[in-house]
Amino acid sequence: MKQIKRTIIADALKENEFGKEINVKGWVRTRRGNKNVSFVALNDGSTINNIQIVIDINKFGEDFLKPITTGSSIQVNGQLIESQGKGQTVEVIATEIEIFGTANPDTYPLQKKGHSLEFLREIAHLRPRTNTFGAIFRMRHHMSFAIHKYFNDHGFFYFHTPLITESDAEGAGAMFTVSALDIENPPRTEEGKIDYSQDFFGRQTNLTVSGQLEGELGALALGAIYTFGPTFRAENSNTPRHLAEFWMIEPEVAFANNNDNMDLAEDFLKYLIQYALDNCKEDIEFLSKMYDEELISRLKFVVDNSFVRLTYTEGVKILEDSKEKFEFPVYWGVDLQSEHERYLVEKHFKRPVILVDYPKEIKSFYMKQNEDGKTVRAMDVLFPKIGEIIGGSEREENYDTLMNRVQEIGMNYEPIWWYLETRKFGSVPHSGFGLGFERLMLFVTGMSNIRDVIPFPRTPKNAEF
Repeated sequence: MKQIKRTIIADALKENEFGKEINVKGWVRTRRGNKNVSFVALNDGSTINNIQIVIDINKFGEDFLKPITTGSSIQVNGQLIESQGKGQTVEVIATEIEIFGTANPDTYPLQKKGHSLEFLREIAHLRPRTNTFGAIFRMRHHMSFAIHKYFNDHGFFYFHTPLITESDAEGAGAMFTVSALDIENPPRTEEGKIDYSQDFFGRQTNLTVSGQLEGELGALALGAIYTFGPTFRAENSNTPRHLAEFWMIEPEVAFANNNDNMDLAEDFLKYLIQYALDNCKEDIEFLSKMYDEELISRLKFVVDNSFVRLTYTEGVKILEDSKEKFEFPVYWGVDLQSEHERYLVEKHFKRPVILVDYPKEIKSFYMKQNEDGKTVRAMDVLFPKIGEIIGGSEREENYDTLMNRVQEIGMNYEPIWWYLETRKFGSVPHSGFGLGFERLMLFVTGMSNIRDVIPFPRTPKNAEF
């Protein structure tokens, strides 16, 4: 076969140098035609769109072409021409074909169209080859790049926080233990408990639930940092909104109060969504057509509107006066549910909302307390369809106040002594927030189940792939 430098299909579809000889490689989406000519839709993952390969059956022979079925992989040398059919601007007249790998039509599970998302989760090793998941995972790349670009362009430093830690940043307690001890016969103390002093790290360690505490250390030295990495929760939650392994973006900024924090969150989210609209147009249009007709208008809704800011107390009052029949009751002190958050965004204000000054009892120990003694300088950003997309706060920078809060809630001091100690040496006001990457991906793709926006979802009883 003649050696021609490969052209990826995304670029080939933009070519207008007709008559040019090109090489394309990819997987066969479909093959159709008659006894004289075959039309192969070829896709290499670089775009949602296929390129059509026109094959003269008499030139190649039916026996040679028979293995070219849906799912098989080929490379084609051919002449780029202007397409005469609908749906594409160019196509390739094949002159040479090499078959890389076949896909038996009787056993290849993606032979037919219209598979349910539930079925595709059962074949996570193959679902990236579908149009839906090709679009989602390309968008996942673009959103990852946009996150790094935003922070880099705004003077933040990418700070790598540990995946193995002793501390439970959120105080949730649902953590995966990391151990090198003999699981069948671990050493035990006189009280019969597992003796983690004999473990690899000399103490009990876990997979992190958040990089925030370590991220604050970076901000108190570098000024502005962000983390972007995997986090883990051992919650036995089998819902469309929960994963055991997911990715978090967590910026931390020194010398920033909660107003600065809200400004950053709003600007950051608008930048990411505009980036998606500008750089993922074809994939978004496909997902909108297939899954969520309101997707594009909802993305523009966020970009085009300033975010409403109000206190938790004001938000609860609006909900109590709404006469809306909520599944979960609303009262001051309750942790708001998605239905409450969405009511404020979608029905009352018709704009994204940032709620501030939550009751301290429902928020984490590290949040700065307000002078009223009841609330903390927390801030949650609420979006249409999904509710909370960002949670953050101004952090408590005063050692005595923070230590009193730790003691008040009965938190173990030992695993976080180093975090508390930073408040003794040059402490400054600082703020930050967390954005669940998969939560963002749900919003920009229009998908409804968080398991469909990560390549290999980790959920209870599911870690096969």
